[in-house]
Amino acid sequence: MKKNHIAPPSEQESPAETGEKKRSAKPRRRHAIQSAAAVIIIAAALAVLLSSLFLPVIQISGSSMEPALHDGDILVLWRSKHYDAGQLCCISWQNKLLIKRVIATGGETVDMDDSGNVYINGTMLDEPYLTEKSLGECDISFPYTVPQNRLFMLGDNRESSIDSRSSVIGCVTDEQIIGRVLFRVWPL
Repeated sequence: MKKNHIAPPSEQESPAETGEKKRSAKPRRRHAIQSAAAVIIIAAALAVLLSSLFLPVIQISGSSMEPALHDGDILVLWRSKHYDAGQLCCISWQNKLLIKRVIATGGETVDMDDSGNVYINGTMLDEPYLTEKSLGECDISFPYTVPQNRLFMLGDNRESSIDSRSSVIGCVTDEQIIGRVLFRVWPL
């Protein structure tokens, strides 16, 4: 049977040296925790700054953009100064955020027939994103010329969407636009 050999005290560390190592490990551990916390706080601050200035994140509430977007979808937006027909954009209206599709820009003439077909400058708009066409709630007269520096926007669920067809919302100014939809985060 083999016996465990214990080194004589001269070869082992003295209790004073062991205590010094333990004391020196505490400041290193504290420093590591403080450094990690600082990195997390800085990363969170940058995420908030990035989100509020360039990439706002919103959650869909309602059904006005179905079937493209559904209640509860989470979207990332991109702040821009230029918007094109067909893009989905978030607008601010009476302290609410609305998602609508850009249909026409300043100077273009929009017309809608009773069946819900949309015409831009006399050409029928191809709208493959719609499942059903409808004139919906509309209190403006067609044909309608979009004022300069404004956007004519419609929801995809035309029967229930309140949008530029209503004089309550009307055409949207650049100041009202929060951003265009960059991508959907949830559901994947």
